[in-house]
Amino acid sequence: MKDKVQPLESLSKKPDEPKIVVNLRRIKSKIMVMSGKGGVGKSTIAANLAVGLALRGHRVGLLDCDIHGPTVPTIFGLESAKLEVNEEGIIPIQVLPNLSIMSIGFLLENKDSPVIWRGPAKMGAIKQFLEEVYWGALDFLIIDLPPGTGDEPLSVAQLIPNCDGSVLVTTPQDVALISVRKSITFSEKLNIPVIGLVDNMHGLICPHCNKSIDVFGSGGVEKAAEDFNVPILARLPIEPKIAEMEDKGTIVQDQLKHSTEWQKNFDNVVTAVEKTLDEK
Repeated sequence: MKDKVQPLESLSKKPDEPKIVVNLRRIKSKIMVMSGKGGVGKSTIAANLAVGLALRGHRVGLLDCDIHGPTVPTIFGLESAKLEVNEEGIIPIQVLPNLSIMSIGFLLENKDSPVIWRGPAKMGAIKQFLEEVYWGALDFLIIDLPPGTGDEPLSVAQLIPNCDGSVLVTTPQDVALISVRKSITFSEKLNIPVIGLVDNMHGLICPHCNKSIDVFGSGGVEKAAEDFNVPILARLPIEPKIAEMEDKGTIVQDQLKHSTEWQKNFDNVVTAVEKTLDEK
């Protein structure tokens, strides 16, 4: 009978906290980068945001949650990088001393291997990225989400109940704006503060006359911002150098040059996200 009595010291001992709670506590600000539809440059924004914050001296992690179309390894020129594991967990790939990245792309046999998973498997992978990856102490975790408001965004919102904000990426095209309005509503329903909209591919600067050509139209982003009372953080022109930078994997080197109008305008996005840390 005595053997079945629980020792008094075990009754007073606090239960161990879940590892995901411990990991997330070390991260000061968690930011989701979302878009209503694909092809609007969301991963470009997420990657440049992570680099921009790191170059300002912050400790940054970039988590690529696009399970089916991971492009972060390509953007950083790290498609052949391999992950390591130690007693702390999975070690993310280090780009700079204060910038590390994680993507399912690092786990694929080759870049052409598809991920053919249903929702529960994707949710499990995202939980593992937050729980088993050893991010360490971070000022920012930038979370690059796939388009839409489905499994992956919902999983992140549920796993990080105190997410500090979302940056919503769109183009001036009506089709994209219809979808981004849904992303704004998604954020509001899940109590995620909307930091603002990024109006990407906002015109093409003519190399001859220097005037802007509205390739995808204009006015729609302003209307969405007004309807939902959210700010437009930046209007970023179509810039061939940005596409070239990503294809070559030279994002860090090109950010240091800071030579394009796109990059100069993008500073406003970095500043807006940086303020979430100041407000904590």
